[in-house]
Amino acid sequence: MSEFIKRLQERRLNVWEQAKALLDAAETDKRELSADEEQSYQRLNADLDKIDERVKAFQEGEQRSSDAEAAFADLLAKPVTRQQDTDQGEAAKVRAWLTGQAGRSYDVRSDEPMPLNTRLTKLSAAAGAATVPVSFYNQLVQHMTENSGVLATGPTVLRTATGEQLQVPKTTAHSANAGIVAEQGPLTANEPTFGQVSLDAYKYGFLLQVSHELANDTAVDLLGYLAMQAGRALGNGFGAHLVTGTGSSQPNGVLTASTMGVTGGAGAAPTSDNLIDMYHSVIAPYRSGNSVAWLMRDATVAAVRKIKDTTNQYVWQPGLTAGVPDTILGKPLYTDPNMPAVGAAAKSVLFGDFSTYFVRQVEAIRFERSDDYAFNTDLITYRAILRGDGDQVDTTGAIKHYVSA
Repeated sequence: MSEFIKRLQERRLNVWEQAKALLDAAETDKRELSADEEQSYQRLNADLDKIDERVKAFQEGEQRSSDAEAAFADLLAKPVTRQQDTDQGEAAKVRAWLTGQAGRSYDVRSDEPMPLNTRLTKLSAAAGAATVPVSFYNQLVQHMTENSGVLATGPTVLRTATGEQLQVPKTTAHSANAGIVAEQGPLTANEPTFGQVSLDAYKYGFLLQVSHELANDTAVDLLGYLAMQAGRALGNGFGAHLVTGTGSSQPNGVLTASTMGVTGGAGAAPTSDNLIDMYHSVIAPYRSGNSVAWLMRDATVAAVRKIKDTTNQYVWQPGLTAGVPDTILGKPLYTDPNMPAVGAAAKSVLFGDFSTYFVRQVEAIRFERSDDYAFNTDLITYRAILRGDGDQVDTTGAIKHYVSA
């Protein structure tokens, strides 16, 4: 780890200690934070977020530099041929498509299955990206992940070539306890209960327009720009339904499909006891999975940062390594802007095994270009289309919610 990262890590821990000191002082005096203290606390929270952004930017720079060095080393090791000048891989194909030199459609496909349960750290490439190998598909998924906390938690992702309705068996109830049976006595039927989840293929799409000057300017990172815009738009639309979708003509959101975990005070944020009860409301087999996590919005996280457990320790703990999520009671914490804010009857916190939530994606993320749609303004119009769905497969209590009374 570089000295820069070490200093940032030390600074992050120092900022958190200052925030804890404010909370501890108020707790000792058995009072709420004063107006000045609350302002200082919010400033410290903002500092934590800024440090996280700097760490992420540094990681991107390090990765970009490493990729560039590898690319240059590879180029210098090979003799320059005419074929190499004309065949520059995926980046050249996308650039040719963007500027109208290739076909009208461009399917964004992945050569290998891509796990979405890992937070990706390489964002869009900056200046000089033409020398760096770029995976356009991975950039899109990455931006979708960053705009959808559900995708970051590690759901089960199914990719299908066609969009017909997909039936997935689900567990609705487990077998009851076995009992003592007398000699030659009959055995009682004790089967689990199963059902089916239907995953459809809802279509999400939008238009993006850029000028011919932008598309033809070789200094512009077209891949990164288009991936960022498309990924955010698709992630915002699809991601919102993955949280709060009703299941009627849209995905069934993980919040909608979750089961009751804990009810808190009227319109109140969760307390330490509420979070501990939430943790233990999910049975141990679900709590031990790789995709066990908390999900809430940023404003709720700010409230949770103030909470201590029965041993006088803060339940929220900062991630000590760059790229590692913060934790609550030892389990990773993710945020999603589509999670409801704390309020009366609001389901503001989710906890459980998110691998039991299934996300379906049909075929490729499809891009198409039109030079005629905005002919009079000399704009190139692109459209991005994603077909997908989502639903909870295990409804026996794998993911539970906290709700304010």
